[in-house]
Amino acid sequence: MTLSDIQRLLAELETHPTRRLGQNFLHDQNLARSIVALLDIQPGDHIVEIGPGLGALTEFLATQSTRLTLIEKDSRLIAYLKSKFEHGTNRVFHADALDFDLRELWGDGPVKVIGNLPYYVSTPLIAKYASALSPASVLVLTLQLELAQRLGAPHDTSSYGAMTLCTGRRWDIRLERKLPASVFFPRPKVESAVITLRRKPRSKVKALDETIFESLVRRGFSERRKQLRNLLPELKNDWEKITTALGVTPTVRAEQLSPSQWESLTFTVAPSAAQHGAECFDVVDEFDHVVRSEFRDVVHVNNLRHRAVHMLLFNATGELYLQKRSIWKDRNPGLWDSSAAGHVDSGEDYLTAARRELQEELGIEAPRLTPFARLTPSESNGWEFIQTYRALHEGPFHPAPLEVETGAFFPMEKIRQWTSSNPHDFSPVFLEILKAL
Repeated sequence: MTLSDIQRLLAELETHPTRRLGQNFLHDQNLARSIVALLDIQPGDHIVEIGPGLGALTEFLATQSTRLTLIEKDSRLIAYLKSKFEHGTNRVFHADALDFDLRELWGDGPVKVIGNLPYYVSTPLIAKYASALSPASVLVLTLQLELAQRLGAPHDTSSYGAMTLCTGRRWDIRLERKLPASVFFPRPKVESAVITLRRKPRSKVKALDETIFESLVRRGFSERRKQLRNLLPELKNDWEKITTALGVTPTVRAEQLSPSQWESLTFTVAPSAAQHGAECFDVVDEFDHVVRSEFRDVVHVNNLRHRAVHMLLFNATGELYLQKRSIWKDRNPGLWDSSAAGHVDSGEDYLTAARRELQEELGIEAPRLTPFARLTPSESNGWEFIQTYRALHEGPFHPAPLEVETGAFFPMEKIRQWTSSNPHDFSPVFLEILKAL
């Protein structure tokens, strides 16, 4: 889309760019094509564009064998975008991208996000679309240069900060290129850049309590000139020992700790693991009679029959709460599953285990639990006798950081469509349980 194209379209639509919406339309076609190429689009991808505007990027997205979701806040542009791009599986939403329901994006294939973001809301938009509830694997974003540099800053620099660390925990961030103001209409008053965020594989993300990590980081950077020990007073008594272990001086400041040192500090404060091979389960026979007890690792490695529970929590409107399993779980990491689930520990009965798992995974006292199905051991369910329960609960929930990535209520119609189109997003056991409903 050229500058003359933009000016002609704006005249036809009897509109103009507004500062309130942060509108700066890209008019360099070669640049638009190269930005789209950063998505590495594959057949079947679901591309989400934030703020398509007049479609400078969209016209190159629409030529690919993909599903498009366009989220545009400006009501003046909706009819034009619908007439040009909404066909087949492509959808145009008139919405603020900050308010858009991320649940809409699940179930339609691998998600990749692109957008020329309004500079005044770039930070919250990145937080939302890079969050645990977002299905995105790649984000290609045009931002204010200063923010782009902060996101990818090396430690011990003035740009390095809480946002660098909290976003970089899960994402590889790369500043791809700077953009001159001359490629936009109207010209922005600040410099711009294109960045990519690519979700890190499980092997590159250290297991730790991210709630504690973010708390330490944000407090540590709250007053950059202060020494870290003065901003984390609860650690003062052990500070000499902690800094020695980290290989830094006691007078260290927040920006002097590398990302791995911040993770080590978190692990020092809250040592934990997602699961423990030393847990004991009852081994049972084909009639679910207890034979003996064994450690978790022995049970799983030898495919011994044992017991488990799964709970489905519904709200008053009939939506089902699903949890996304932590990427550090030993089985089905990162997959969507029942509201809560877990093994029956040695000596427990099913109902006791169900109540305990609801407390441990979601931080709630058990509501009235109604049994509704029982699964027998098989290879697909990990050789477990599984007792299922259902209950009503509105939340709020407090998911255990090392057990649950995120969770949300989903309409049953959405879940059935999603499990049909993308069953690999779910644990095999949940797919079996869903049939029992």
